[in-house]
Amino acid sequence: MRVSLFIQSVVNGLNQGAIYALIALGYTMVYGIIRMINFAHGDFIMVGSYTLFYTIPLMVSWGMPAWLAVIFAVLVCVAVGVIVETVAYKPVRSAGSMSALITALAVSVFLENLAMVLFGANPKSVPAIFSLPSIEFLGAKLQVKYLLTLGIGLAMMLALQLFVKKTKLGKAMRAVPQDKEASTLVGINVNRIITTTFAIGSGLAAVAALMYCSTYPRCTTDMGSMMGLKAFIAAVLGGIGIIPGAMLGGLLVGLLEIFVKVYIAPGWYEAITYGVLIVVLLVKPAGILGKNVGEKV
Repeated sequence: MRVSLFIQSVVNGLNQGAIYALIALGYTMVYGIIRMINFAHGDFIMVGSYTLFYTIPLMVSWGMPAWLAVIFAVLVCVAVGVIVETVAYKPVRSAGSMSALITALAVSVFLENLAMVLFGANPKSVPAIFSLPSIEFLGAKLQVKYLLTLGIGLAMMLALQLFVKKTKLGKAMRAVPQDKEASTLVGINVNRIITTTFAIGSGLAAVAALMYCSTYPRCTTDMGSMMGLKAFIAAVLGGIGIIPGAMLGGLLVGLLEIFVKVYIAPGWYEAITYGVLIVVLLVKPAGILGKNVGEKV
């Protein structure tokens, strides 16, 4: 019984952590390019979830697999991300980090209230996305869709890492935060790179919405706030700006939450999660995979 409970807890934690990791990858992408914390990123999960709520029935009525609705969710989230970056963030980009932070918080509140006006305050029940069986392993009943979530998270991380390291566009993304002026001189369109980064991060949020709704089939207008906060913790814990760090941080936060719920006290998991983050930042401020780099004066 104890072994099966442990295995079940590990799988549940990895599933939860993979969702956090997908969201954290979006934070990491944006921070890695323009050193900005996009606190509205969690609300893109909400946008993707409501898109799934309305498009999944359409897919089913057309005789197509329900998971294809994620294509529409990705397109909608990318469009919202690009619009937000162009309308809200671009004008304050040179005004300092505090202005960008306040703008991000304002955009988050705006998106949540706009969703409440458009969709109402009542939670929506998202139709089933996957119809996958469960398997028995050492007495534990494991949901295959949880393993799929973990696999998708790892695949996204590897694809993103290869994209940033190997492609011409990815190299340009790495060049921009090093020196924007020099990047412009060698022909890199900085505005295009930043917009592309927001588009990729927003698309990842749509995939995270798919994974979230397959585990918790409901969406609310404020669902992005807590999810975004947990993902931000994951990004900082792993080393914000580092793609593998976002994945590692997400998995650790997910495992920590589940193990605290199962083995310690269900009501303490958030306090312990934040406490662990504080301890890690005191010991290693740059995060687990981060490196302390001195700034030139």
